[in-house]
Amino acid sequence: MPSPKKPFRINLGFIAHEEIGRNHDFPFDFEKIDLGEDFIVRDLSGNVNIGKTPQGLVVRGEFSGNTSLECVRCLTKFDTQLSWELTELYAFDDRSATEADLILPEDAHIDLAVLVREYGLLEMPINPICKYDCNGLCIDCGQNLNERDCGHGPDLSDSPFAKLKDLL
Repeated sequence: MPSPKKPFRINLGFIAHEEIGRNHDFPFDFEKIDLGEDFIVRDLSGNVNIGKTPQGLVVRGEFSGNTSLECVRCLTKFDTQLSWELTELYAFDDRSATEADLILPEDAHIDLAVLVREYGLLEMPINPICKYDCNGLCIDCGQNLNERDCGHGPDLSDSPFAKLKDLL
């Protein structure tokens, strides 16, 4: 059972002493989990498979959950579903370490929270939009144009294409 303070901490000592090729699954299921002050995930579910290789322990995980984002057009909060996978190697020694430089500690306890957070953040959209046809905010009064039309329209007189209207 995971610790409430460190829910992604796993003791891998028993896997490190098994034969090469053995692997074990570790399921995760949380109603709400805080992966950092700016990343809260609801209904997080996932599975991590850890297998032994000659170089170290390979960690493969699949996760999915819901998070709240703010639309870049209308600034309203909306929920979105995220799904992500991760694969990393916890090497037995420095010679087998990868770019991530993850070394299996002597006590064989690893905390996957950092990896789950980093891979989850990579799946978040850079410019989240609440819906495909979001109208955004009025540039004059700030009214959310998805809720109602404020009557302000774009001022076409300043447009470089305003002269083309005269040709019609």
